[in-house]
Amino acid sequence: HVQLEESGGGLVQAGGSLILSCAVFGGTFSRLAMGWFRQAPGKEREFVAAISWSGSSIFYTDSVKGRFTISRDNVKNTVYLQMNSLKPEDTAVYYCAATVIVTKQLNDYDHWGQGTQVTVSS
Repeated sequence: HVQLEESGGGLVQAGGSLILSCAVFGGTFSRLAMGWFRQAPGKEREFVAAISWSGSSIFYTDSVKGRFTISRDNVKNTVYLQMNSLKPEDTAVYYCAATVIVTKQLNDYDHWGQGTQVTVSS
C-alpha cells in the first residue's frame, strides 16, 4: 500500500521561494513516476510537474517553467518541488501523486497525498 506525505508548504511573499517534499512509504519508489498537482479555491486540480522513475523525463506546466524544479531522491524515497519567484497565482493546495508511467494526466495517477497549503502574498 503506497502512502504519500507532503510537507514544506506555508506562507511566503511574492518573489520568495519554498521547497515542497513528498515522502513515499510502501511500494517501490524507484519504480514510480511522481507528479505534483495543485488546486486553488474554486478551481479544478491542475498539473504542475512530473518526473519519471529514473528522472530522465521531466514535464512542467507552462506557467511554472523556469521557476519550479522537480527532482527526486531514490535513496530517501522523496520527491521535491523547488518553487522560486512565487506569484500570488501560485496560491493553492499542492498534492503529490504516484503512478507507473510519467504523465501529465491527473486521472492516470493511482496514489495521492493529503496536500500542503502554499499561500503567496502580494
